[in-house]
Amino acid sequence: MARTRDLWHKTVTSTEGKPARVPTARYGHGKRWLAVWVSPDGHEATKAFAKKSDADLHGSAQEADAARGTYVSARAARTTVGQWCDTWIDGYSTRRPSTVRQARVHLAQIKAEFGSMTLSAVRPSHVKAWTSRLRREGFEASYVYALHGRLSQVMADAVIDGLVGRSPCSRRTSPGQGKQRPYVATTEQVWALLDVMPARLRAAILLGAFVGLRVAEACGLRTTDVDFMRGIVHPRVQYPAKDLKSETSRTAVPIPQSLAPHLAAHAGEWPGETLLTDEHGAQVGPWKLERAIRAARVKVPGLPEGFRYHDLRHYLASLLIASGADVKAVQARLRHASAKTTLDTYGHLWPDRDESTRAAIDAVLATRAEQIRNAGSA
Repeated sequence: MARTRDLWHKTVTSTEGKPARVPTARYGHGKRWLAVWVSPDGHEATKAFAKKSDADLHGSAQEADAARGTYVSARAARTTVGQWCDTWIDGYSTRRPSTVRQARVHLAQIKAEFGSMTLSAVRPSHVKAWTSRLRREGFEASYVYALHGRLSQVMADAVIDGLVGRSPCSRRTSPGQGKQRPYVATTEQVWALLDVMPARLRAAILLGAFVGLRVAEACGLRTTDVDFMRGIVHPRVQYPAKDLKSETSRTAVPIPQSLAPHLAAHAGEWPGETLLTDEHGAQVGPWKLERAIRAARVKVPGLPEGFRYHDLRHYLASLLIASGADVKAVQARLRHASAKTTLDTYGHLWPDRDESTRAAIDAVLATRAEQIRNAGSA
């Protein structure tokens, strides 16, 4: 149990054998009341106060926090956001190098804003003000959302480590992801892009628009990962030769028999360990493929300046949706982890079933009217 001790007086036994309170050497100097409680590690912790009521409240609150699992020691409470970010990234460095690099970019922004503040000093209002200012400064909504997500991740780990009682980040402080509708090229634009691409890289357009590979997957696709006879592409690695992150990403993709000969002819004309090679026969990197896309898109009427290789996946999604494929079919072909991802990205492409929904409601109302007419005639 928490208790409060008087630092200015001590109890002694008088000459009559009775307890008596006498001043200590500290009498009249410094704070008088000492809150004493037991920390989760079993040791006593203390803090001095000028008022007894403040000491009583503090000791009780500390033991309540210990019981709830939200206790923060005095030393931990002095940890700054910048110090914790440095510790956190050391533990995060077991991830992929590209993932760690992205985290470091996010942490630089976080430390610039909160680095000198203690973890416990960061309030939800601070987080909301930060994300609002970033948006006013012109940062993309998706990037601000990612920064908030990183801060939330860092703060959640600080809670687990016992450095702060609760995270200042929540759904209330989230700035919103900022949905972005993808650009969908027409079939004519896809063929035109294919025609103006360097001959060695034309297969990349086929892999993006009709297989749905991401740029790192297309650059990492090995010739042995394509079953030309059965018409199946097995995405297993991404550039340069790293395993794909999830089992869903490694899902085999069936391709039509009309596409397989084009890929086989490409592999025969430009043989290599990977399907896409440069002029020296080496593996093509994502940056080189994206540069080729940028150079080619200006030659295709109607393609926007920001058109990327990834937009070819959007073309495939639109093609499948227009053919009548449902959400689960599109999810499977694009190898999304969930149908929610598919709907969030492409939900607006499904045709609006105004007439079918009107008909469904009208049928219910018509049945009800028929029941009323029959009851009246009876």
